[in-house]
Amino acid sequence: MAKNTICVWYEKDAEAAARFYAETFPDSAVGDIWRAPSDYPSGKKGDVLVVEFKVAGVACIGLNGGPQFKHSEAFSFQIATDDQAETDRYWNAIVGNGGQESACGWCKDKWGVSWQITPRVLTEAMAAGGDEAKRVFESMMTMKKIDVAAIKAARRG
Repeated sequence: MAKNTICVWYEKDAEAAARFYAETFPDSAVGDIWRAPSDYPSGKKGDVLVVEFKVAGVACIGLNGGPQFKHSEAFSFQIATDDQAETDRYWNAIVGNGGQESACGWCKDKWGVSWQITPRVLTEAMAAGGDEAKRVFESMMTMKKIDVAAIKAARRG
């Protein structure tokens, strides 16, 4: 296990989520799966309790902890994309697999985990500051999935 690992709480589907992430994002994989050694408040002995996984190179564990806690936008994975095709591929995988669209490049997977699918052209324009960043920001505010061509047009003014 990595020294610093993100722990993501799931009601009961940590393994399914980890497998979906591993199939969807490069440099992602499912690692060890730990089963409960005895019954616990939201599960039984032998149920999947913890799943080690990696998402785009980031070490994570999924904990099947029950329904007590829900995901919110206070935590999200941000995936940087190089072009519209890559943006579309990740967005469509998440939203098309029971997820939901939000605004400004954000969406949620079917387990309620938030994702930011962010083209690099957007972050580069925001980092540039000034009028360019203002134009790009105003354009982004009208979007759900980020439209790379519209962001490029806003950069040019």
